[in-house]
Amino acid sequence: MTTTQTGYQAVITPEVEAQRKAEYPVHPVFLNRWSSRAFEAKEVTNETLYTILEAARWAPSSSNLQPWRFIVAKTEEQKQKFQTFIKPNNQLWTVHAPVLVLILSHKLRQDGELNGAHAFDAGAAWASIAFQAHLLGLATRAVGGYEKDKAREVLQVPADYELHAVIALGYRGVRETLSAEFQEREQPNGRRVLQESIIEGSF
Repeated sequence: MTTTQTGYQAVITPEVEAQRKAEYPVHPVFLNRWSSRAFEAKEVTNETLYTILEAARWAPSSSNLQPWRFIVAKTEEQKQKFQTFIKPNNQLWTVHAPVLVLILSHKLRQDGELNGAHAFDAGAAWASIAFQAHLLGLATRAVGGYEKDKAREVLQVPADYELHAVIALGYRGVRETLSAEFQEREQPNGRRVLQESIIEGSF
């Protein structure tokens, strides 16, 4: 345990410490949260799920339009419906997630014009889901590998909503439950150095 320049105590988990090093002092939640594929067969209560979605409700929103929507699959019947449009390689592990959530965003403003920030805001809602879940001891992973047209048809999503990612959510399981390929990848990944992402002034 160390104390950062900002005064809070930093507790980095051992699995993360070996893979991730912050260049500047940030809260440990940003390093400790990582996307896993292994999930326990443990129920996620409605209270826990709605607490996570409540965090997303308070995400930043352009003009407070709150374009995000969450289609939630909790029952076996609902989750099987999701599996019909998730790609086969992702079905291998998403089938074990206790909850699946498809994040959508409403594309239009109240006057019928395009809301240019709808996807940006939906991304903020996803980040809120990921961090609130982590704070409650759960894991999440965003899945882009699914058939959007089929998902729209199966879930009867109107044309004025854009589909983003399917979120697998639950309590993190052990990597041995995954196939050999996924076991090798079941660990925190790193990031490129900060300076490579910063452009000062202009290109």
